Parts: sequence; C-alpha cells; structure tokens
Amino acid sequence: METSPKSLSWNSVYKILSGSIVPRPIGWVSTINSEGQPNLAPFSFFNVVCANPPTVLFCPMIRTLDGQQKDTLKNIEATGAFVINIVGGDLAGKMNATSVEAPANVNEFEFAGLTPEPSREVKPPRVAESPIHLECKLKQIIEISREPGGGSVVIGTVVHIHVEQHVLVGEDKINLSALNPVGRLAGNLYARMTDVFEMERPPSQIRGKSM
Repeated sequence: METSPKSLSWNSVYKILSGSIVPRPIGWVSTINSEGQPNLAPFSFFNVVCANPPTVLFCPMIRTLDGQQKDTLKNIEATGAFVINIVGGDLAGKMNATSVEAPANVNEFEFAGLTPEPSREVKPPRVAESPIHLECKLKQIIEISREPGGGSVVIGTVVHIHVEQHVLVGEDKINLSALNPVGRLAGNLYARMTDVFEMERPPSQIRGKSM
C-alpha cells in the first residue's frame, strides 16, 4: 500500500495509525468542571514529554457521535488542572467502563464503581484504586482540528506524584510486574506485559562537557 492520507477517509487513517502505533500507554484522566462535577475517561494517545520540568501530554479527539469536544477537554479549559491515573491490570474492566460516551452530568467514578480520592495539589480527584497518580496543572492546549477525526494536544506540568509502595522499588523505580500495566492496541484489543526482554543501550559517542 502506497497512499496519501488525503485519499482516505479519516476513519481509515485512524485505523491505520491506531493499529500501527502499538502498544500505547493509557492515561486515565480525571477532571472536574467549573461546578465541581467530576469526570473520568481513558486516553491512549498519551505519553511523557520530559522530566525537567516533569511534563506529560494526552490528545483528546473530537467526539464521534456529535462532533463536539470531549468533557475532559472542556473541564481542563475551565479549571486548568487534571490527574493522570495509571491503569494496572486489575483495573482494566473499570477503565473500560469509564470510556462510555455519556452526558456531562454522569459521574464516571460512580458509574464504574471507583473511589474518588482528594488530590494533594490540584482540585480534580484521583482514582483511589490506581497505584500511581500524576497531578497536573495545565501548561498548554494546542488545537489541531475541530473537524471529525480532529483533536487537541493537552500538555500538563506534573506538580505532585503519588506511587503506592507495592509498585515502588527503592526511591525511584517502578516494579513493572507489580504494576502490570495495560496497553491499548486497535479496535477492542488491549495488552498486558507478558513478554519482557532487556537490551543494553550502546555507549554514547558524544563527548560530554568538561566540568
């Protein structure tokens, strides 16, 4: 296949991209609106940007059913804060339940049987059952398109990190077996970490600065 994206429908482009760029980590994003109504939704267009300052991003697409922005994005625009909750293997079903497209007044915490826990530095609650929380303040929203298939890049600065002791090794390493993270594939497919291998990175060929 050799083709220009312009010759395909956005649905076909989405299937190719989401089926090729795998597995994708899942950012389980909790927010509140200006009235304090909580919202919780998973996003697999999610990743880390850098560590200094600690920065993450996720990309909410335009909602398919009505062509509107998702409540998560609207809430962040209104309040300037959100929490990334990391999905361990035992939370896959509840995470999937919160992917429901529902009216803004639906509380996905209640819908999925999850416990909202007060955050330390931001107003949106975090998911008590999640082993890792990244509390974030909004850095920037980059709107790519409001057309069907479009979306935005939401960039947040991590202002507080919480890691449960059972997934922590020493002071700064994550026990992946204990975390058992869930990754997103294509369609209805997900993946767990079942085949892990190690490779040492080649030594740097760049000379460091003299101190």
